[in-house]
Amino acid sequence: MLCSYMLLTCPCINQCPSVPQYTRVWLPDAVEAWKPAELTKDYTPGDWALCLQLEDGTNVEHKIDPQTNSLLPLRNPDILVGENDLTALSYLHEPAVLHNLKVRFVESKIIYTYCGIVLVAINPYESIPIYDHDIIHAYSGQNMGDMDPHIFAVAEEAYKQMARDQRNQSIIVSGESGAGKTVSAKYAMRYFATVSGSSSEANVEDRVLASSPIMEAIGNAKTTRNDNSSRFGKYIEIGFDKNHHIIGANMRTYLLEKSRVAFQATEERNYHIFYQLCASSHLPEFKTLQLGNADDFHCTNQGDSPVIEGVDDAKEMCSTRKAFSLLGINETYQMGLFQILSALLHLGNVEVEERSADSSTILPDNSHLMVFCELMGVAYQDMSHWLCHRKLKTATETYVKPLSKVHAVSARDALAKHIYAKLFSWIVDHINEALRSAVKQHSFIGVLDIYGFETFHINSFEQFCINYANEKLQQQFNMHVFKLEQEEYMREEIPWTLIDFYDNHPCINLIEAKMGVLDLLDEECKMPRGSDDTWAQKLYNTFLKKSDLFDKPRMSNKAFIIVHFADKVEYQCEGFLEKNKDTVNEEQIIVLKLSKFDLLLELFSDEEKPAGSLSSRSKMTRPVQAQRDHKKTVGTQFRNSLHLLMETLNGTTPHYVRCIKPNDLKSPFMMDPMRAVQQLRACGVLETIRISAAGFPSRWTYQEFFNRYRVLMKQKDILSDRKQTCRNVLETWVQDQDKYQFGKSKIFFRAGQVAYLEKLRSDKLKKACVRIQKTIRCWLARKRYLRMRQAAITIQKTTRGYQARCLVVFLRRTRAAVIIQKNQRMLVARRRYQQQRSASITMQRLLRAYQARQTYRKLLYEHKVLTIQRWVRGWLARRRCRRSLRAVVYLQSCVRRMAARKELRKLRAEARSVEHFKKLNVGMENKIMQLQRKVDEQVRNDTSCMDVVTSCMDVVTSCMDIVTSCVEIHLWGKLQIVVLLQLNEQVRPEWNFQVVSELNENNRLLITEKDNMNQLIQEQSQQIAGTAHAKDGMQLESDLCEERDHYQSLLSEYTHLKERHADLKEEMTISMITNKPGHRRTDSNYSSNESEGTPSSGFAEGRNSSDAVDMSVLLKLQRRVTELEQDKHTLQRHLDKREEAQQDQVKNAEKQRTAGRAELDLEALKRQELESENKRLKTNLAELRQSLATVSNTNPGAKATTSSPGPGSAPYNVLLEQLNSSNEELEVRKEEVLLLRSHLVRQEVLKHNKVGGEEELNEDGELWLAYDGLKETNSLLVSQLQVQDRRHEEEVEELREEVLRVREENRQQQQFLSQSLLLPQDARIEASLHHEITRLTSDNLDLMEQQEKQDKMIRKLKKQLKVYVKRAEEYEASGQMERVAPGPEPRSPVGITRKERDFQGMLEYQRGDESKLLKSLVVELKPRGVAVNFLPGLPAYILFMCLRHADYSNDDQRVSVLLNSTINSIKGVLKRRGDDFETVSFWLANTCRFLHCLKQYSGEEAFVKNNTPRQNEHCLCNFDLSEYRQLLSDLAIQNYQQLVRCMEEALQPMIVPGMLEHENFQGVLGSKPTGLRKRTSSLPGEAVYTVDSILQQLSVFHATLIQHDVDPELIKQVCVQQFYIICSVTLNNLLLRKDMCSWSKGLQIRYNVWQLEEWLEERGLSDCGAKEMLEPLIQAAQLLQVKKKTEEDAQAICTMCSALTTVQIVKVLSLYTPVIEFEERVSMSFIRTIQALLKGRVESPMLLMDVKKIFSVTFPFTHSPLALETIQIPSSLNLGFLTRV
Repeated sequence: MLCSYMLLTCPCINQCPSVPQYTRVWLPDAVEAWKPAELTKDYTPGDWALCLQLEDGTNVEHKIDPQTNSLLPLRNPDILVGENDLTALSYLHEPAVLHNLKVRFVESKIIYTYCGIVLVAINPYESIPIYDHDIIHAYSGQNMGDMDPHIFAVAEEAYKQMARDQRNQSIIVSGESGAGKTVSAKYAMRYFATVSGSSSEANVEDRVLASSPIMEAIGNAKTTRNDNSSRFGKYIEIGFDKNHHIIGANMRTYLLEKSRVAFQATEERNYHIFYQLCASSHLPEFKTLQLGNADDFHCTNQGDSPVIEGVDDAKEMCSTRKAFSLLGINETYQMGLFQILSALLHLGNVEVEERSADSSTILPDNSHLMVFCELMGVAYQDMSHWLCHRKLKTATETYVKPLSKVHAVSARDALAKHIYAKLFSWIVDHINEALRSAVKQHSFIGVLDIYGFETFHINSFEQFCINYANEKLQQQFNMHVFKLEQEEYMREEIPWTLIDFYDNHPCINLIEAKMGVLDLLDEECKMPRGSDDTWAQKLYNTFLKKSDLFDKPRMSNKAFIIVHFADKVEYQCEGFLEKNKDTVNEEQIIVLKLSKFDLLLELFSDEEKPAGSLSSRSKMTRPVQAQRDHKKTVGTQFRNSLHLLMETLNGTTPHYVRCIKPNDLKSPFMMDPMRAVQQLRACGVLETIRISAAGFPSRWTYQEFFNRYRVLMKQKDILSDRKQTCRNVLETWVQDQDKYQFGKSKIFFRAGQVAYLEKLRSDKLKKACVRIQKTIRCWLARKRYLRMRQAAITIQKTTRGYQARCLVVFLRRTRAAVIIQKNQRMLVARRRYQQQRSASITMQRLLRAYQARQTYRKLLYEHKVLTIQRWVRGWLARRRCRRSLRAVVYLQSCVRRMAARKELRKLRAEARSVEHFKKLNVGMENKIMQLQRKVDEQVRNDTSCMDVVTSCMDVVTSCMDIVTSCVEIHLWGKLQIVVLLQLNEQVRPEWNFQVVSELNENNRLLITEKDNMNQLIQEQSQQIAGTAHAKDGMQLESDLCEERDHYQSLLSEYTHLKERHADLKEEMTISMITNKPGHRRTDSNYSSNESEGTPSSGFAEGRNSSDAVDMSVLLKLQRRVTELEQDKHTLQRHLDKREEAQQDQVKNAEKQRTAGRAELDLEALKRQELESENKRLKTNLAELRQSLATVSNTNPGAKATTSSPGPGSAPYNVLLEQLNSSNEELEVRKEEVLLLRSHLVRQEVLKHNKVGGEEELNEDGELWLAYDGLKETNSLLVSQLQVQDRRHEEEVEELREEVLRVREENRQQQQFLSQSLLLPQDARIEASLHHEITRLTSDNLDLMEQQEKQDKMIRKLKKQLKVYVKRAEEYEASGQMERVAPGPEPRSPVGITRKERDFQGMLEYQRGDESKLLKSLVVELKPRGVAVNFLPGLPAYILFMCLRHADYSNDDQRVSVLLNSTINSIKGVLKRRGDDFETVSFWLANTCRFLHCLKQYSGEEAFVKNNTPRQNEHCLCNFDLSEYRQLLSDLAIQNYQQLVRCMEEALQPMIVPGMLEHENFQGVLGSKPTGLRKRTSSLPGEAVYTVDSILQQLSVFHATLIQHDVDPELIKQVCVQQFYIICSVTLNNLLLRKDMCSWSKGLQIRYNVWQLEEWLEERGLSDCGAKEMLEPLIQAAQLLQVKKKTEEDAQAICTMCSALTTVQIVKVLSLYTPVIEFEERVSMSFIRTIQALLKGRVESPMLLMDVKKIFSVTFPFTHSPLALETIQIPSSLNLGFLTRV
């Protein structure tokens, strides 16, 4: 036992006294670095070799070094392989780290792994979908150890610590070329830009991201190791304000590789920008640059690899130019940059000719140099001269020295590199200027993308600087790791000793100290004849014997070796001095400064500033000044910038990302172990492991330790104090107390202790398994024995029973045989007797039937003879009668014809004489008599009017003779008018009849043609769409759902933009107020202005977002325009006619003004008659009602009632109609009587006013009155004829328009038919179908418009009818109250009832009180008090009652102001308190109730069918508010979406801890060991959430919704959304956390899901669809628990996981991690089988579910039974200014 303990607790077997057989170790290998092996026999100290067996079965021997006696490192248990954090491994050493990375990268396809505080990122060399926005949102707000390792987790940790600790952060990304540093830094910046966003400036995050493509174009190039290698280092500081929003950025660059501009190695490229220019040379704007293919230029063809596979340089050029534009670099500057870059390409093609050994020249007609000079704006002669010469200056003289060809080419390349470096710096400065913000920076996060440790076959000055920078970074890294370890130990208050770690300070001193390598290099550069050889000798003399870190190669005197922290590196001294000087011919710079190119002058402006400031000096001082400017060497500049960088990093909290290049072949997911180990050593990961292993690398909280190792404890050992419990267990099982330490909240273990504890746990579980197996096997054996015993007893029982049954069967057969014989004999005898009896009966029946038939035939014959005789005699008599009747009728016809002819001749003769017209006059007198008789008959029915009418008729009878004589006098004057009118009446109907007949005929033909076409279309449509009807229905339904989702998403975006606009507007207002202190804008003005501007814009926005333009709408609009034009012409004609009628009325009014006293008397007489008639009618009405009441009371079959039939009953309606018709007839007769009486009045007036003979006056007066009456009669007839004439003219005009329309349609039909006949048959059918569909569509639209108009008219008439009925009831009620006499009883219940009945359910308010109303009812209302104490939905009812009063007052402005102000006030409340779930749910319920009230009281049939009659009386009567219903529906959608966001914010922190992390079964489902990263960022005292917390929160949500009376259907939709959030968040975290993908975690998830389903069952929500939302999570849990080995298992998984996508299934299987050693990992072959089976599935490629998805919501109409008149307003609402109406 002691040996096993020592073995498991030591990382190497040489620390153990002996090693048993089957111990697993790591064997060194030259190819794979390390191979797994197993001991085949025990090892004891003193053995010279280890006997090992590899995994492939090969037996090997490993010899032990006798000097060091070092043995092999031990392997970790399989359960610890593949951990997220390398520090969680029990054995921390190089092979364990390499194997863990390989398993994760190659098998699980995971590229990120933690190593303590370091994130190790391996380049996958292919695109993987783990950087989408949903992944960013999944990592946002999460602790670093809670999710799988990711670059987003590191970025979130930096962002969180910046916000929490108020300290600047930095992310240091390092690695060699091709490891993926640039991509990692880019994704970190993308995370910051996505999570934080910008505060005030627009698109700051976009500009930060836009700098990446520019820097990649000018600073990245293809190398042999990487297609997009950064050839410079950069440090980007992303600035944040106090609210942690991005406000700007700043970039610092380090050590640009300028030599690449002039030289590239094989298979490498120059910077990308040159190839992008060449690929875009065909563009018109680049023609002046005279570019071509990249192979044509020396600067781009040296590597023989101008193309990168999968990269389009032309498209990349477009991206680069867009990035330039986004950063504010305009098109002019861009073309200037491209012009300089093109000039560099041409400069590289300039050929230098050798003139002698020490001189060279350039041909005068060198085309490339000419293009270079033209593009740069310099003189050709000057540039060609100074490219081949240089100026030497002494104290007294200046010499011009020619250059050799080699030196001239070097000068040319130096000039190109210098120009490119200046251009690079200019671009970086302008990027920083574009990213600089005017807002003060509060904090920043720096992202350092710098080269890693490099060692090549030939290492030069660039590699020396890179390795020097890595030495500084490694020193800072070691100090930071040591500091964290120390802080952790001190925080937990455990004793610790100083950890010995590698300190590379001596190496740094060797490089940068005084008289170090860099100082000696600078000193040699200052020497006049300094060279690389002399510098190398100085290095040998200075350091060779003094420093152990410096060495000299054996076979070279021009190289030196420095021992870096990662490896020994040999540097070649050649070129060090030249690269450190970075010299360029000053005369060439002077030529460039004389250029006319503005951008080129701007590049070198920094060199002109010192010289320009000293203008008074002579020209001799300028070279001295220029030399002084260039005195700093490259090494010095790099050392200074590196010191500045280290100061910046030391002032921040660093986060480390180490990028690893897995192989040199760029193959995806393939790892070269030797290359990986080399990089792990170089980047400091192994040093981190060594520091962690030296202390206590494994750390557990007490609760985690208890949950994991509960199986090692007995029940009596478990105490309430978890710390003491863990202490007792460790003291029992681990004897050496130095192997662990107890901290305040954690237990710290030495390396190997976790493996030992895991072995103890495994052994314990094995013993438990053996005991369980023993018990089960015993139970199975006993069960088998009992089953065999029971089977034997059953066989015996069955056998005995069978024998007894056989005996019974024999006895039964014997008895049955006797009975059968007896019955058979009896049957034979009985059958014989029955046959004889049947024969006798048959013979008797036949004989009797024959006799009966004979008697019947005789009687039938006699009856037929009598019938024939009767019918013949009757026929003869009728024939004689008809002959006589015809003769009589003929004689009568002849006589009557003769008499008629005589009468006709007589009438014709009379028609030609004057007597005829006299008879016509007699006819008029007869008509007057008939009218008199009718009036007499009508008056007889009314006893009170009979006497007056009789006396009037007597007077009329006395005056008829006078009227007859007057008619004869004036008849001839009016005869022509009458005749013309009669002719007009006769001709007009005939003409109208002919026109109508023609129109009807044309219409009939068109209808027939239309029916034929319709029949053809129906046949074809039935053939085409016979089978697609169901699919079309489903498609339409899905389209409707998509449209609803799209509309609500657009509405959500519109709301967000509108809120953003409001915020900006408020900020502008605040700024204006700050700038102008004298002006202040009140809240009331602001709200009123907002309410006035909101409805039109909001409604237009809603309509624009929801309506779609199609052909039907265009046809409808065209049709509408035509109708409007026709209506315009019609209205114009009516206007003209109205003007003519008004002129006629004016003339008649002037004539009437000239009338005298007679008209006034006539009016007075009429008034008296009407008043008397009204009194009589009231009397009659009362009598009729009394009679009806008497009839109803005396009816024995009727129900007993105490009141007369009210309005609306059948008897009442019949009598009312009869009374109305009688009144109308009486009015007509009364007018005629009054006309006659007026004649009598006028006669009396003339009789009293005239002086003279009485008989003459009477005669003259009678004649004048008769003439005047006849004149008025004629004028009345003429006016009626004129009105009728105008009416006929209008009808004729309408008929003409209809004829024109029909003719136009007929012409179009004929034109279409003629065109279609020219087409082929298929096209003809298609054209006819299209034409007919268009025509039917237009007809359908016309009918729909007509239907809408009719519906509106019907609703209007219904409302008017209700108003009239209501007024009639009030009038009748008032009449009844007047007639009711006060009774003797003192009580008056009638008055109280009438007052309640008169209340109309409205609230009256004054104009301008809207702000007070909404302030009390919306803004200042507390939902909690209203929900508890008041009626649910009370604010909505109050607002609607106020709206009803505004509608009743017919005040459209008040309606509009009230509705707009209400909507804006609710939006304001949601904006201020949108994070309060109770407030949002309260206003969601009230908004829906307000919307339902608008529907319920709209008067539409679909909504009022459940209303009571009283509720129907409260319907809106003047305004159609359907548009505001849409606005309220949009507001309800916004409320719902805000409610979902509130629920998501409340549930988000609970879901992952409750559904995944919390364990209900402690000790059984314990989690695996975790590393340093487990919840390092968790705050102390953080709440612990369980699934009960989630259920409690859901219960609070549900109770709040119920309390606020939210519609039940809406509550179901909210539950669906809640469960979708739970499922999506849980599943996304499961897919991103490898530690959660295990069998035990699947069991835990299924248990939690069951609790959620139980919650639904308890609240009756099981059928709302929420369970279906959990289906993906349920299937994921089942996937973790099912068997995953064979192909049948794969098919079962594919069938089971229908709600999961292929990507999700594969991800879960890849992340599946055994928690105990009895589980097995999923093999890659099984995963490939799953992928093959699911290959044909059509699904989304997204890995994660959309957590932010909000389902489309519907608001079904809910009827309210509450009566508005019963609602009381509480006094606590302070609404005393409202009055109930």
